[in-house]
Order: sequence, then structure tokens, then C-alpha cells
Amino acid sequence: MATQFDVIIIGGGAAGIGAARRLAVHGASALLLEASSRLGGRAYTQNLGGYQLDLGCEWLHSGDRNAWVGIAEASGFPVDRSDPPWSKAHPSIAEDKDDQEAAWRAYGAWEKRLRAVARGSDRASDALEPGGEWNAYVRAIAGFMSGMAPEVISATDYLAYDDASTGKNWNLPLGYGTLVAASLPPSTALRLATPAERIDLTADGVAVTTRAGTVRAKAAVLTVSTAVLAGDAICLPPGTEPWREAAAALPLGRNEKVFFEIGRDAAFEPGSHAYGNLRDARSAAYSIRPNGWPVIEAFLGGDGARILEVEGPAPGFAHATTELVALFGSDVASALRPLAATSWSRMASIGGAYSCALPGQSQTRARLARPFDFTTAHGAHDSGHRGADEIMAALRHRQGKAA
Repeated sequence: MATQFDVIIIGGGAAGIGAARRLAVHGASALLLEASSRLGGRAYTQNLGGYQLDLGCEWLHSGDRNAWVGIAEASGFPVDRSDPPWSKAHPSIAEDKDDQEAAWRAYGAWEKRLRAVARGSDRASDALEPGGEWNAYVRAIAGFMSGMAPEVISATDYLAYDDASTGKNWNLPLGYGTLVAASLPPSTALRLATPAERIDLTADGVAVTTRAGTVRAKAAVLTVSTAVLAGDAICLPPGTEPWREAAAALPLGRNEKVFFEIGRDAAFEPGSHAYGNLRDARSAAYSIRPNGWPVIEAFLGGDGARILEVEGPAPGFAHATTELVALFGSDVASALRPLAATSWSRMASIGGAYSCALPGQSQTRARLARPFDFTTAHGAHDSGHRGADEIMAALRHRQGKAA
């Protein structure tokens, strides 16, 4: 691996692939190093039982300005623009509608109080109503959104994401991970299962050490997760300490999924959505028979995801089964077969799900890169795109000075 490239891209997730696509437009030669055995990072579609299941990111958030929509359409990937299941009423599900509306109003009131908290402590938990009846629900929703408890969420950061969203959430029937992994330009050299171990500055660029040897280039773009950047898996050059400090202030939260296959006919309406227990901060959100498949997806965040991280998949399946029985009746338990469970927090090459700024640390995103939309796959793509432009501008400047 002694080949000279214009740019080495470290990390094959949405940001790394976004950078590769932009570098290809510039005509630059690029090598992408990915630590795992696949492309996509937290975008991962796996075919299980004949169903294209997104184990990671799943929805084209802000679809009307999401770069992956255009990439999908140009590549022949269908985009489902219908309203997401969670935005529709599903009267067949045994939920207390009055409680559900009260819980949702409590969440809205919490979000409004965040504005004042952002100007003060910036700690999202300070916006919780003392002794509030629906605080567990608020905690669960915050966990879905940020993967963290409100005590460690920056109110400013939380609101910034909420304010940036256009509310358009579209779906890729073939899988978000399928699209991301298929979008690497053919001109980009690829080395899978090749983690970067060290990055050194050289007289004419950078040298990246891997277990397969050292590769050199004029520049490198680092697109790993904040958990990896803040850790010691990659030895970085002196002077990059502020990057690690910023990454440590933007830890990855916990978000996991468990999937069930519906083994026999049961009263599950296709394309429906349900919420588990309004009074349990560990509750899951359930996507029921997506695309008509005999599958139920349980999405857990924060305390709920911690069940899988700490105890493993079996307790995660048990927790979700208990909630589904409460919603649909005891006879559904025998219809559900565990299909898959994620473990993003346990993956050394990633280390979690969404990034979340700690209280008082929302400005640290700018110290890393100033992303357009954070915690989303399209935000990662745009960050990689911008990083590629900045690298090419820097290389042109260097060439101009040399001339």
C-alpha cells in the first residue's frame, strides 16, 4: 500500500462516501479506508428473511432538501414520499387516546421551555416539569431523538436540529444502507477491514499507517464517528487535540433496534405505528409491517437502548414483547419470532448512534466542521462534500505557492 493518492478518506460511512463523490467530481484520486468489512457505517441494510431491514438510519429526514434523495433517483432507487406511519392515526391499536394526547402536549410544552433553558443552564432536563406526570414520555422521545437522557443534552443543540427539520420524512423501500453502500464512485480505491492506526504529517502531505502497511497522499479527510475521534484507536498528529476535545463534547447516544418476524396471522395492520408504554422512559416505538412485510421493528433510545447495550439482545426482545402484548393482547406473543437486534454501542469502529452535544457545548460542532444537518445521514454526506471542497481548495493553494 505504497501508492500515492491525492486524498485518503478515513471512514466509509455517509460522510466518507459523500467526500468520495465530491472528490470524483474534482477529478482527484482517492483511497477510502474502512475499518469494518462493509461500507455504510451507521447506514446498514441487511436482508433477513427476504426483507430489506435498515438496522441503522432508515428515514430520509428533510427529504425535500436531502442530498440522498437526488442520489437515489439518479441511481434508480425508488423513494416513497408518503407520510410516515407515526404521523397517522391507527385506531385499531389499543392505546388510551386521551393519555396519548396529554403526553404529546407535555412533550410540546417541554420543547417550548427549552428556549428559556437554552439561554441559561442549557441543560435540557431543566425544562422538565418538576414531578411531571409525563416526564418519562418526554425522556423516551428525547432518547429517540438524541440517544441520551435530558440531563446530558444541550437544549441549544436539541433545538437546532428541531428547527432545521423540514418535517418531510421519506422512505427507501430497498434500504437506506443499500443506497449509501452502493454510492461509492467506481474511481475511488477501496480497502475494507483496514482500520487507520496512525496519521502523520509529511513534507508533501500525510502518511496513514494501517496493519496492511502505510499509504501516502497529499491530504486526508477523517470522517470517523465522534466516539472514535475522541478515543485512542487512531494516533493523530500533534496539534489535533482540539478535535478530540470537541468530539468528547459530542458523544454518541444510545439507539438500538430489535426486529420480530410475525410467524402467523395476527391483528397487525400493515404500515401502522405504535408507542409502547407512555409512562416508561425505556419504551420503544414500533413500526408494524413496514412495506407490508410480516415484520415488527422496535426502535429504542436512551434508557431503552441501554437494555440491549448492557444486558444483550434477549432482554431487549423480552422488553419489546411485553409492550406489544400490552398493546395487542397476550395471544400475539406466540406469533412473534425474534429476527435481529442491533448493537451499535458495542461496535468499536462506531461506538453509538446519534451525536449529541453536552450542555453548554453546542458550539463544538463548529470546531469539528460546522455541519449543515447533524445527527443525520444527509448531514454527514454534506459534511463530507464540504470537506472534499476544502481539501481541494487547500491543495490548489499549496500548488500555487509552490509555483
